[in-house]
Amino acid sequence: MTVSKRLFGETKRKAVYEYTLENRNGMQVSCLDYGCAITKIVTPDRNGVFANVVLGFSDLAGYQENAIYAGVVLGRVAGRIKGAQFELEGVRYALAANDGANHLHGGEKGFHKALWDAKVLHEEDGESIEFSHISLDKEDGYPGTLQMKVRYTLTENDELIIRYRGETDKTTLLNPTNHSYFNLSGDLKDEIGQHVLTLDSSRYLELTDDLLPTGTRCDVSGSVFDFRKGRRIADGLNDKDERNRKVGSGYDHPFVLDSHNNGEIRLYDAASGRKLTIETDAPSVVLYTGNYIPEGLAVSAGKTCRYAGLCLETQGFPDAIHHEDFPSCVLTKEQVFSTMTKYAFGVEKA
Repeated sequence: MTVSKRLFGETKRKAVYEYTLENRNGMQVSCLDYGCAITKIVTPDRNGVFANVVLGFSDLAGYQENAIYAGVVLGRVAGRIKGAQFELEGVRYALAANDGANHLHGGEKGFHKALWDAKVLHEEDGESIEFSHISLDKEDGYPGTLQMKVRYTLTENDELIIRYRGETDKTTLLNPTNHSYFNLSGDLKDEIGQHVLTLDSSRYLELTDDLLPTGTRCDVSGSVFDFRKGRRIADGLNDKDERNRKVGSGYDHPFVLDSHNNGEIRLYDAASGRKLTIETDAPSVVLYTGNYIPEGLAVSAGKTCRYAGLCLETQGFPDAIHHEDFPSCVLTKEQVFSTMTKYAFGVEKA
């Protein structure tokens, strides 16, 4: 296992570095101390040809603009918060309304715009980069000074493990995720329509026209939301169902996971043979199929198109603060927030 570091760019405040972890099999994971952005995940296809399987930018400017949130960690709260406000312990807090009248992905700054401290850790299960950030009280409107850590570990078994840890000095909200776009064809060879996704999920969250949860958990049976036995992504991209059309013709829906840490999310690309198995202790995964990725956006593998990649955002339920029956995203000063997601890469032989 090797770890390397290179200068990626400079902001007004400090230099930004890219760290690359490489295991004995040649798999590589590269990430920045800007937004904890994952810039590359390089894996082989069934013929042993290595390629990048996530969308990323070749320079810092791409991540500073990054309207599609490619590769970054989102927080304090991923997803939308209705009305860009919430009440906590009798106090009402106002957040940035950066998605119409609602708050999205932590606000105008958020974790994805932060410069994180980074250090290399040598651990039993692999080499790690641990990023640390202090989000100050009232930053982006959230209460409490939050000490946040995100750790990326690459194992010799071709697994990327992401661990999140947070502690606050005042009751606040916390629901982070990573927003990497996966495309297992490698280097944007094809769109993601022919990828087959399997989800151990019997329910998804119904959405309003503003893409906020209504509070209803819908049965997936008999619909293009049923991924329990595997389904092509294209089924939902081409479907005329209003539930798909309202999110831009595709998916942008939270799925309630029926099991955890048990291979509950699987993605497969038959053309390349690449497969990705995701395990998590988070209660849900948001499937976003890149419905609004702009045509011709310059990324490291070339130019994007609609459906150039898909996100599998493991997290708590979106807008949980406004739904008493959702798993809570409230973090008190007596608690330690901790969650983990593992991404295991492999191939299926022809």
